[in-house]
Amino acid sequence: MDTIVFLGFNLYAWITIVTVLAMFSVLIFTKLRADVVFLAAIGILLVSGVVDEKEAFSGFSSSSTVVVGVLFIVLAGLMHTGVLNWIAKHLLGQPKRYSGAISRLMFPVAALSAFLSNTAVVALFVGIVKMWSKKLGISPSKLLIPLSYASGMGGVCTLIGTPPNLIISGLYKDNTGISMNILSITIPGLFCLVVGVLSVLALRKLLPDRKAPEAAFEDASEYTVEFQVPEDSKYIGKRVSEAGLDSVKGGSLIEIIRSDGDVISPVTSEDPIMAGDRLVFSGQIDELLDLKASHGLAIAENNVFSTKESVKHRQLKTAYITFGSSLINKTISESGFEGQNNVTLVAVARKGERINQSPREVVLQAGDTLLLECPPKMKTEGSRIFSQIHFFDSEQVANIGTRTLLSSLIMIAMVALSAANVMSLMNCAVIAAFIMIILRCCNVDQAMKAINWDILMVFAGSVVLGLALQKTGIAEKMAYGILNVCGNSPLLVMTAICLVATFITEFISNTAAGAIFCPIMYSAAVKLGYDPFPFMIALMISVSSSFATPIGSPTHMLVYGPGGYRFSDFLKIGFFMNIIILAANIFIVSVVYPFTPLK
Repeated sequence: MDTIVFLGFNLYAWITIVTVLAMFSVLIFTKLRADVVFLAAIGILLVSGVVDEKEAFSGFSSSSTVVVGVLFIVLAGLMHTGVLNWIAKHLLGQPKRYSGAISRLMFPVAALSAFLSNTAVVALFVGIVKMWSKKLGISPSKLLIPLSYASGMGGVCTLIGTPPNLIISGLYKDNTGISMNILSITIPGLFCLVVGVLSVLALRKLLPDRKAPEAAFEDASEYTVEFQVPEDSKYIGKRVSEAGLDSVKGGSLIEIIRSDGDVISPVTSEDPIMAGDRLVFSGQIDELLDLKASHGLAIAENNVFSTKESVKHRQLKTAYITFGSSLINKTISESGFEGQNNVTLVAVARKGERINQSPREVVLQAGDTLLLECPPKMKTEGSRIFSQIHFFDSEQVANIGTRTLLSSLIMIAMVALSAANVMSLMNCAVIAAFIMIILRCCNVDQAMKAINWDILMVFAGSVVLGLALQKTGIAEKMAYGILNVCGNSPLLVMTAICLVATFITEFISNTAAGAIFCPIMYSAAVKLGYDPFPFMIALMISVSSSFATPIGSPTHMLVYGPGGYRFSDFLKIGFFMNIIILAANIFIVSVVYPFTPLK
């Protein structure tokens, strides 16, 4: 197969090219999970002979993959001891101007994201920022995009801040035998962060002023109606299905409140109707009112159902549908979501406005806000329901105590020892995770649950993908192609590859973008005859500079629903941010790390 050559590539190279293009298409145009896509790609490369068994599983044994997995445990210790909550509470403050609010928000978030998972940091801050925005009298949409941007820009300030940095630094070590310092990227990253914050302030008029999505649910009387079953009703003693109330025009029966205070929710077709019952329907009020005549029901005098009321039987929660959710393009009844998770859909809002039709008949879209009736002690984080939707409210805040200080010291020691080259980053991370568990900053169960296996699968797959691009000569040939177009100018070559990488990372994960462009950038630098180090640093920043689409980063997806954003909201400010950060990146890297000819 090596002898079969077409357009300069052998058959193994073409298999790799088709696999990469197929991955692009699947990740962009379908809702398949990224980890499944990467696992399938590894399988194709293995079966076709592009990589052997050892190479196919090299991503799982890579030191970079191990570091990412262990860092999840370190993060669990910080989360469960309340470190992040303490920081969020004490650093935001009460600024008097919008510019002050942006600075007080973006710099602390960036600082945390430099050492912790930016997704976890944003997930923590979303609820805090929404409450903070109410106190400041600022729309959440004016702050949540800056929140997401800050996490991304902060993540590139250290090697452990974002997975692509570890992939790129790992490949650099494999080829040169030299390990990058954990703070190698700090100066360029901080420069781009400052430029980014100033750019957000300068472009703040491009940030949308959207109504908070959950505001559409403030008045329960606008989307629910309560009927009372009269003492002489002919439906007393009959089941809901027999009374014809399980499927009514314009809405659905979401709750039965007995005269003795008992609450039935979710309501099943087998539940009996009793005298004095309050029947709570949600949907189109004008159509639901027809039940008064058709079923002889009376309008309840005072609404018991309220978004602000929480009783022992139920609670109302607002959530939004995430990108990639299986609920997209389906109605809630088609998905079986309510029965599987013991919840009831009460109302749906889109772009800050409640949809005025039966909630169970609404074809759902990414970013839609749902009002759900849930069990009072329902756990959302880490549960099956959390993979489909994200709740606006957060779990119970951890207690601040001695272990808060201990976990902070462990994290600081891990970074300091690695930065001082006392021991490798992997050794530092493993020891830190072990001490977190030993000192009970988190228990073993919490540590295992904290590991995001989906991200690890994508990370391992990215390592194998980068290896295939190098092994088949694709990276080298693409590097030659770029040199033919850009000439022998290292600055021009670096800019061209970073520009394409910045564009691609708007549509696929930054981890995948890093894996694809790393061997190309490395090969281009070597062909030019320069030390690849500054090229690698510039690429780290580029593949994490996705500002223009909400699908460009998991953190954008986290704020998309809570901010009530539209897809175009990111494009308006993000296009300019991409150009500005690209220019800042190329400038600062070429200044801090001048191009050095290879010896």
